[in-house]
Amino acid sequence: MNSTEDRLASLRGPVPPQAHNARTIAALTTNPGCVRRAVMDAAGVDKRAVAARVGFPPPYGQSPFAITRTRAFIAQVKANGCAELLRMLRKVLDLSIGEAAYLDLEDAGGNETQEVRHAFARQVLGAAAEHADDAGTLFDHPLLRLPVGGRQVFLEPDLIAFRYRDKFYVIEIKSFAVIDGQADGGQVAVAAVQSAVYVVALRRLIEELGHDPNCVSHEVVLVCPENFSNRAVATKLDVRRQLTVLKRQLGRMARIDALLDELDPGLTLDLRPDRDGAPTRPVGELCDTLENIPARYSPECLATCEMSYFCRREAHRTTLALGKSVSEELGSVESIDTALDLASGKLTPAPEQIEAATVLREALRIRTELVGAPA
Repeated sequence: MNSTEDRLASLRGPVPPQAHNARTIAALTTNPGCVRRAVMDAAGVDKRAVAARVGFPPPYGQSPFAITRTRAFIAQVKANGCAELLRMLRKVLDLSIGEAAYLDLEDAGGNETQEVRHAFARQVLGAAAEHADDAGTLFDHPLLRLPVGGRQVFLEPDLIAFRYRDKFYVIEIKSFAVIDGQADGGQVAVAAVQSAVYVVALRRLIEELGHDPNCVSHEVVLVCPENFSNRAVATKLDVRRQLTVLKRQLGRMARIDALLDELDPGLTLDLRPDRDGAPTRPVGELCDTLENIPARYSPECLATCEMSYFCRREAHRTTLALGKSVSEELGSVESIDTALDLASGKLTPAPEQIEAATVLREALRIRTELVGAPA
């Protein structure tokens, strides 16, 4: 075990690391400047348990009804060897094939270990990449792998990789509805980033086997229910932008040792569970540890990170709490009180604050003209 792995294990405590999935990896791209999230994810810390211990449990989670509905929709799309899915693929990818082979990679000869299932997926997908033909093939449940924070992470997607001729397409099935041809923009954006995770992982597998990774298309197929029925509809998503962001953040995660070097070597997020599994770590001590790991809160974190409510409390009356666009525009002005004093002229700006002060004063002038002097 190297020193980085020792540090991560010490941060996590004597418990197994939390498993990654496309959702957790995709969430990294929403706030790549947050050291706290990068370190906790690299160590495999249970962020939900830590947040609950310090009094800020995340108030969200998928309902049992939504989970059941999602499973039923996926089963419908995959029924009869994905016959319904193939119908949609003919249209969205302009295919001329009448049928396609279907292989479920979840069954690796009765062996359920991740290592064996991943090796099986490598063997089958590698053979498909080497012998391209005009017949299409649907590969269900391919177990992929991706290095995250110096560790190999298995990704067990409930998706399908479709190969036609010399191209692979990632197919993502989601249960949010497309109504009158439009879907919720936020949900589509999340699906695009998660699909990009699978594209990166599949490209990596193909490249490791000596083939061109670009044979995995940057266009993914998103399948959703149409209107208020369970009838499925498919569309193509171009995820090139998401791939760029994701690769940059994964590269940063691979340099987690540089982030750890900035932290006190004695820091730990160990909850010290008792015999029944209840945490015994003093709350104040745990808060002190968290506050020694720099965070970069933004309102977008509320939808993607279990620590967001703790970080929001911590960021109270800072420009970070106003969103990325505001905090980036104000640069080194990190306090709302400082921003107000610069705008009113009560505070003389430091050299690095002159540009931001000019913007703030102009904004105050415009506001005064429109609504009168501030109270």
